[in-house]
Amino acid sequence: MSTGAVNDTQMVIITGMSGAGKTVAIQSFEDLGFFCVDNLPPTLLPKFLELMKESGNKMNKVALVMDLRGREFFDHLFKALDELSETSWVTPQILFLDADDSTLVRRYKETRRSHPLAPSGLPLEGIKLERELLEELKGRAQLIYNTSQMKPRELREKILTEFSLNRKTIFTVNVMSFGFKHGIPIDADLVFDVRFLPNPHYIEHMRPKTGLDEEVSSYVLKWTETSKFLEKVTELLSFMLPHYKREGKAQLVVAIGCTGGQHRSVALAEYIANHFKKDYHTAITHRDIERRKENAK
Repeated sequence: MSTGAVNDTQMVIITGMSGAGKTVAIQSFEDLGFFCVDNLPPTLLPKFLELMKESGNKMNKVALVMDLRGREFFDHLFKALDELSETSWVTPQILFLDADDSTLVRRYKETRRSHPLAPSGLPLEGIKLERELLEELKGRAQLIYNTSQMKPRELREKILTEFSLNRKTIFTVNVMSFGFKHGIPIDADLVFDVRFLPNPHYIEHMRPKTGLDEEVSSYVLKWTETSKFLEKVTELLSFMLPHYKREGKAQLVVAIGCTGGQHRSVALAEYIANHFKKDYHTAITHRDIERRKENAK
């Protein structure tokens, strides 16, 4: 198995209901050593990403609060999140803080503050409007904390536990070769059948070799249909991988299958893994490459 690694920056976007604990949350991330920005307008996110890249490793842990205090920019939020999900060097997570309506009303009464969406009206009116506006954003969140029964100290402890360095999840692309005659891998997320490509098995001197041998790999890769397949599959994966990563998936298993798992699938799995190793943590597994040796015993 071989692996590749990239400089992966951790970014947490804190959002949710007003009064649900975003101030406590951003203070907790500061204690964890995150670079924190409160109430960043979504329209400034692309510029902020440029600043992060220019800083090198100085801003590799970032927490941003985005909420309806900047509602004049709110229409740009989803566009900014989509652009963020397409970057390969940053791992974005959305932390949505929620609480029951009765809890939020009580908190507003205790602080004697007005709701930002109902400055001259009842807090409950603003809470209901805000909940409706945030419904789609809540559906895109990887983490949702309901703070109704939490004290500030408990929310802080939960964040410190969840986002400490030893809990960081690294998104891995595992490219696996296999042979269909030995069965489809049960842990595969995506399966590509390459049995339509010319087979080195029928060339006698290549038969005992595998796709790890230069001669076999060159043979598999030289065909026009192979080039077109790789062009299309890498384009598809380039589109899909950021979205899998955004949803919080820890690993994606991409399985490439030929007849026996010796030649074509091995060569193509190596190519695909090498193609993406600059942008993602990658691993290569050749499930059936030793089958011929086992069967010969």
